[in-house]
Amino acid sequence: MIQASDITEETLARQVRSFYGRARLDPELGVVFEAAVQDWEAHFELLTRFWASVMLGVRAYDGRPMQAHMRHPITAGMFDRWLELWGETADELFEAEAAGRLKAKAATIGRGLRLGLLFKPE
Repeated sequence: MIQASDITEETLARQVRSFYGRARLDPELGVVFEAAVQDWEAHFELLTRFWASVMLGVRAYDGRPMQAHMRHPITAGMFDRWLELWGETADELFEAEAAGRLKAKAATIGRGLRLGLLFKPE
């Protein structure tokens, strides 16, 4: 199990690859991911840089997550499923403290994306 002090770009890459392995097979999320991602290796690298930026403060990511997600048919329930799979993956790879940090950050990111993508003021 990976300890909190061992959250590194390498261990985040393991989390990203393991998570997307699950997400691609998921009946709810897999269809969206398979349609959205043409080059999985490039996607793994991009998302590892993203997670390194949010978890480690590494300035290696310069993408625009909100715009990237706007092009896809994402529903509110997909956020819950995404968080569930992300959490299961973190729990399997990391000790409780590290997994908790990854899950908390994912929940914060998910809330922001959910609001940005799905909130429609009247």
